Amino acid sequence: MSAVIEKPAAQREPRWWDAPPRPVWEERPSQAGLAGKGIVLAGACLAVLFPLWIVIVTSLSSKRTITEAGGLVLIPRDITFIAYQELLSGGQVTRATLVSLGVTLVGTLFSMTVSVLAAYGLSRSGSLGHRWLLMTLLATMFFGAGLIPTYLLVQSLGLTDTYLALILPSAVSVFNILVLRGFFMNISPELIDSARIDGAGDWRILWKIVMPLSRAVIAVITLFYAVGYWSAWFNASIYLTDQDMMPLQNVMIQLVQKQEQPVGMSQAIKTGQISALAVQMAVMVLALLPVAVVSPFVQKHFKKGMLTGAVKG
Repeated sequence: MSAVIEKPAAQREPRWWDAPPRPVWEERPSQAGLAGKGIVLAGACLAVLFPLWIVIVTSLSSKRTITEAGGLVLIPRDITFIAYQELLSGGQVTRATLVSLGVTLVGTLFSMTVSVLAAYGLSRSGSLGHRWLLMTLLATMFFGAGLIPTYLLVQSLGLTDTYLALILPSAVSVFNILVLRGFFMNISPELIDSARIDGAGDWRILWKIVMPLSRAVIAVITLFYAVGYWSAWFNASIYLTDQDMMPLQNVMIQLVQKQEQPVGMSQAIKTGQISALAVQMAVMVLALLPVAVVSPFVQKHFKKGMLTGAVKG
């Protein structure tokens, strides 16, 4: 009989019983655990999609269908686009939609320009007064002047009843600047130094090197700014008095919460051609549509853009 010689642990291949115990959260879930997660995820999706389904179906329903359902419609019948046709026929809602689109586009472009320039300057340790500027920006995250001083400042600058009042008071987010700064600081210094040796200045380095390498975080921050401008209603409610300048969110508040009828559609609602509830739901769909369309295209950048910029920075 030949004896089996056991190799020392350091010289043989590791076996499953040699592995140290893994933490509970790293263990592969059981079939019951996977089923439970699937049920929870399905319930969360249903909780989000079910109200959205009701809003869309009600906005596409005729007045007779809404009357028979007693309000919100769950099962689609007699589908009609008359509410959307009337809303986009040149009345108050059409004008408010154009205002929101203009403010969102101009405001996002301005905010991104300021944020990228500020983040790049603060990411260069040798830039002029970058430490004091950084401390000043951080201080604004914890201390603010308040609503009344801000309103008096906007009023003294003559910005009331102007579209600039919808952009400038909330044009820059310090949090977004810090996320961009953290991402810019992770770009290889050797790459920046090689560009300087080749004669590139800061503007060329930012435009040709830093921004192409930062597409993920720039896409995420752009979405943050765009959603913020599109969904904003507070600035318009305190800085604007002209109803013709109101953005879509403020018009939606007037229609849904205050039960006011949009200008140009009151006669159609009174004569029974359109249901007031269908109009309210249609305005809500119009307010949600741009974000729902753009978000999936930026979703792939969220993990890389946010985690890299925030954690490593």
